[in-house]
Amino acid sequence: MRVYDAIFRGLESIGVDAAFGGAGENAAGAMIALKHSTKIRPIITRNEQAAAFAACGYAMFTNKLGVCWATAGPGAFNLFSGLAVAMSDSYPMLAITGYASLDWSGKGSLNETSGLNRTPDSRKMFKATTKGSWLLTDVNKTMDVVEKAVNLAFAGRPGPVHIHVPENLMHHGVEVTNYRDLRLKVKPVRPDGKRVAEIADYLAKAFAGNKKVVALVGFGAIRSGAEAEVRRLIERFQLPLLTTLDGKGVVEENHPLAVGVFCDSGHASAWKAFLDADVVIAIGNSLNQHATFNYRADLFDKRTLIHINISETEISKAYEADFALVSDAKLGLQALIEALEARVGPRPAAQADGRDYEKELLKPRPGGIHPGQLAQTIGRLLPPRGIVLADAGAHLAWLGYFIELEEGQNFRKPGTFGPMAGHVNGAIGLKLAHPERAVVVGCGDGCYSLSGFELMTAVEHNLPIVWVIFNDGEFKLIKLFQLQAFQETALVEFQNPDFAAYARACRADGYTVETIEDFEKAYSAALASGRPSVIDARITRLALPHYSPSPKGTIAGVLEMLEARLRQVGKP
Repeated sequence: MRVYDAIFRGLESIGVDAAFGGAGENAAGAMIALKHSTKIRPIITRNEQAAAFAACGYAMFTNKLGVCWATAGPGAFNLFSGLAVAMSDSYPMLAITGYASLDWSGKGSLNETSGLNRTPDSRKMFKATTKGSWLLTDVNKTMDVVEKAVNLAFAGRPGPVHIHVPENLMHHGVEVTNYRDLRLKVKPVRPDGKRVAEIADYLAKAFAGNKKVVALVGFGAIRSGAEAEVRRLIERFQLPLLTTLDGKGVVEENHPLAVGVFCDSGHASAWKAFLDADVVIAIGNSLNQHATFNYRADLFDKRTLIHINISETEISKAYEADFALVSDAKLGLQALIEALEARVGPRPAAQADGRDYEKELLKPRPGGIHPGQLAQTIGRLLPPRGIVLADAGAHLAWLGYFIELEEGQNFRKPGTFGPMAGHVNGAIGLKLAHPERAVVVGCGDGCYSLSGFELMTAVEHNLPIVWVIFNDGEFKLIKLFQLQAFQETALVEFQNPDFAAYARACRADGYTVETIEDFEKAYSAALASGRPSVIDARITRLALPHYSPSPKGTIAGVLEMLEARLRQVGKP
């Protein structure tokens, strides 16, 4: 059995049924092996970066391994952005790349990345962007290496791994003589019983002392399938539920205890609940930049932080936890709820303010569709169990604020690595993993223009994804940052093509809309069509998303910024 036949047969044995990659001479063996696979659907993308993003999408809401491949050298290097996303967003992923023949190392052969004689060192680069990277040198260690890599991808906090396959292992007559199926030996991250008891004792006393306790939930809870446990926690103990942008939908957002998204572009009702809290139970989140108002120093002053996370390095990374529980969110909550049940009696109903949709945010603006209304309509018409992916940009703030998810629906934004177009392409893998669910991408015109040519990939494979382009001909977030930091703007405006005509040229469906009524018609048609669709929604430039640099509100945030600037006056 040839080396790539063995690799992909092994991946079949653990349930992988799709792989994403780019064509190339050093990937030729992978392409032939996938042609003959009866279980793995191969998807050739127009650019390897899209393959890595698609592998992230495939792993996003599943317990399956996302797989991507690329040829040696430049093809392999195109995977790095997707690997960084998998690292920051906790997706189990395997990247397989070609590598120049070991016999020619140091001679400057085509696509060589040995690090010798002015060639780039891909081994160091992949090591820096994954949980682990291997150079396969012995064909009969293939299954051992793949098995080790795959288990590491799933271990603890999931993430990407990588294997180099040198060209000389594809030579005629080089065979894997000891093939075996892969064995997944992933141990769940279980909570420490003593830590659970400590936290339960503290919370029982906090409840008895009428302290205000809130739950702040992130994507880690969704990733672990802890939706039922989160619901049980907030309902049994009457806790207001705040979520990060990535935690949206862990419980339906019209739930009486759901007070909204807590972040700099989130809901004032969530900010208020947080400021009123004495105790914050952070579940499955890392308390990163935008979720903490740029790591605000006083965020947890006079508040007790209980932090539950699968990764020990995420706890106390930004804020010192008063109580820490290293655990898978689902298992940790199960244990904590059980311990609290024995310590806490019936709880009085919590007073939780509903989410605040400030009317002034949706006042009509000239020049196009209001992006807040666009986001509301995307959410209102989203089918049951539908998924909305937001890309990087101002549209993310509109979507996160105005979409209200029902039970079983999901929302995902780019993580802390935050590439533009990551979800424009990630939707391809997501749709393959969940063919029965509607997949909608909300993206800026800048994001879509970076790599919207993967629409041809969706057409080729008949993947009915809907891309909604928030089209205003400018990089809105960059423009706003420039105005805030420099009081002027530069290079943020651009011309767009006719996106709907482009879609039709790719044999997809394309719509251009300039009113919210026309968008509703086009969006409903796109969802019902069963075809890849692009909706070019012309939005006004004269609307700004809800944002504050302070959880105390926009005015307080602006005053804090002015005070900080005044303190800098006169400093050397």
